[in-house]
Amino acid sequence: MDPRELLARLREDLAEAGYTVDGVQELVGDVASRALDREQALPALRAAERAGGAASVLLRCCTLGREVTRAEVDAALPRTGTDGAAALGLVAAAGAAPGDAVRPLVDLRPYRVDDDAAAPADWWLVSDLGELATGSALAPDHVLGVGGASLTLARATVRTPVGSVLDVGTGCGVQALHAARHARRVVATDTSERALDLAAVNAALNGVALDLRQGSLLEPVADGELFDLVVSNPPFVITPRREGVPQYEYRDGGMPGDSLVRRLFQQVGGVLAPGGVAQLLGNWEYHGEDDWAQRLEGWLEGTGLDAWVVQREVADPALYAETWIRDGGQKPGAAFDELYAAWLDDFEARGVTGVGFGVVTLRRPVDGPPTLRRFEEVLSGVDDPLGGVFAAGLAAHDRLAGMDDEALAGTALRVAPDVSDERYHAPGEPDPRVVLLRQGGGLRRVVQADGDLAGLVGACDGELTVGQVAAGLAVLLEEDAAALRARLLPRVRDLVRDGLLLLPGA
Repeated sequence: MDPRELLARLREDLAEAGYTVDGVQELVGDVASRALDREQALPALRAAERAGGAASVLLRCCTLGREVTRAEVDAALPRTGTDGAAALGLVAAAGAAPGDAVRPLVDLRPYRVDDDAAAPADWWLVSDLGELATGSALAPDHVLGVGGASLTLARATVRTPVGSVLDVGTGCGVQALHAARHARRVVATDTSERALDLAAVNAALNGVALDLRQGSLLEPVADGELFDLVVSNPPFVITPRREGVPQYEYRDGGMPGDSLVRRLFQQVGGVLAPGGVAQLLGNWEYHGEDDWAQRLEGWLEGTGLDAWVVQREVADPALYAETWIRDGGQKPGAAFDELYAAWLDDFEARGVTGVGFGVVTLRRPVDGPPTLRRFEEVLSGVDDPLGGVFAAGLAAHDRLAGMDDEALAGTALRVAPDVSDERYHAPGEPDPRVVLLRQGGGLRRVVQADGDLAGLVGACDGELTVGQVAAGLAVLLEEDAAALRARLLPRVRDLVRDGLLLLPGA
């Protein structure tokens, strides 16, 4: 049977079995679901064995890596059957009898799609079996499923409808699948032939068309193709380049230090259409007391690109090494310590004092030189989708760039609906000592405001202009109106830029 027909049958079976994110949550309960998110299998396995049913069979076999029987698979996948699943390379059967064992060859698990591009949907993604199922270290050519970095990028991507998207380093294809919800054409690249094979399976399984190409970084599109959006969760991990240290295709790009991310900074503009946006994840090294933002700004010299970088984490060398050694499935012991020493030796030899991680948004201006250079740290936990935040921030920057102070003063702003005003008083004092303007969503910024700024923000209802509000405050405070306005307007610009105040139509 044609593999596409088998995958269509499999898709129907998985949906009918209730093998979805919500279905698994309902099957095993909250405690086991949270444990599964931490890569702890036992609570989910116990709950699934007690519950029984088709979803239980699929969870035990396809996610937890346990053997089940042919009869169980045939019942759970009535259209596909064990033989169909084996033909697709998903499982291996020990024999033809109903009681014979069936073991998984890949990880097949549900994925809930919830982004700004379209209505939520249920997908299924195939990747290589991980440590959760095998209990052993990963193979160098391991194809990763959806991890924390994948989710970070998916949530950060601007989902404006576009003509074309390029996914660089697609892995199992999750970013490309997301992009297909808001683009007419999606090209996805990877150096790994196996990754592209699994991405093709995932595209067919979920009814999505992708143009898959093998090659390193931007090489497969080096013939003058331009894209409206480029996304990349590249192999950015900083790994020692020495014998005995495993190099994983999904995370190690084969270049020293953070040079792979630097190369993307410097080259991605060549495949962006005018107005096109590139969004990628990355690590960058700290050296001594050097400022991380100045270092990244140096990477942008001569690119002609706008840039907005949000640093989300900073790890010291020891923590960074521990994180990525564990990520490869290595357990504590002599081998772990050897890798640990190799990482620390590499960092010490090159003067690396820390590693930053963040989300990078680059844009090719429609015309003229770049006007945006924004580097900020948001180290608190943010789980909300941020694509809309980045889209709104870029739009606000463009509109503010065309507004002088007179134009801004003549604009009626309104407070974003997720902003709250928090006031802190000392006991018995009528006036607050501290006023905080706090975002409830997005990047969850907190801005300390004096009484003048808090008063202006409180009066921004979309009816009165900034100039009118400032003039009223000057009368109430018995201040010079021009001086008060001059003091407030730069702060107002910052609040618009950060999304706490909204321009008309935003």
